[in-house]
Amino acid sequence: MIFQLQPQFMTPQEYLEWEEQQPIKYEYMNGEVFAMTGGILPHNSIAINITSALKNHLRGKGCKVFMADAKVGVSQNGPFHYPDVMVSCDPQDQRARKVIYHPCLIVEVLSPGTEAFDRGKKFRNYRQIESLTEYVLIEADRLNVECYRINEKGKWELTAYSLDATTIDATEVEVDFPSVDFRCPISLLYEDVVFPEENTEDSADR
Repeated sequence: MIFQLQPQFMTPQEYLEWEEQQPIKYEYMNGEVFAMTGGILPHNSIAINITSALKNHLRGKGCKVFMADAKVGVSQNGPFHYPDVMVSCDPQDQRARKVIYHPCLIVEVLSPGTEAFDRGKKFRNYRQIESLTEYVLIEADRLNVECYRINEKGKWELTAYSLDATTIDATEVEVDFPSVDFRCPISLLYEDVVFPEENTEDSADR
């Protein structure tokens, strides 16, 4: 997705009230709002795959899975973002109707236009959420998953997964999301995804 700066300056409450009336979604940081536009189809497929897998895994466990239309608030005063996928197991979020404030897992699917933002400023914002223990970045143009997790010292550590990696018995590597006790083969996250080198259609149809 692509973020475009808009010229309005708003308080958090003004933003929340104003955005409800808008035809598209806007994120909010430091009094400024940013319009969100559509991403590429592989981005959408990956988000659907992980949402479906997490939904099935967490059914009946008191957690909720949210996709891109769900807004997360770093605090009551923002920033406010729209993660591609997030999970909350906090009772306060089970009753929420507009904003999620206590996610334990956030997933962003990377695209060229937003990768630097997802890795940088957005991750810095997310780290301020006390309930968050895992932040996952999934690349859309190759099989590569990066998981940042809080360790026992309160520091964020990186674990990376790729198709090239194999286990001791040479089987496919599994991606592990300990924040929600979930594991799956890395290929499951990329089911039905067509990578650039595989796409032989005319560029106008992409």
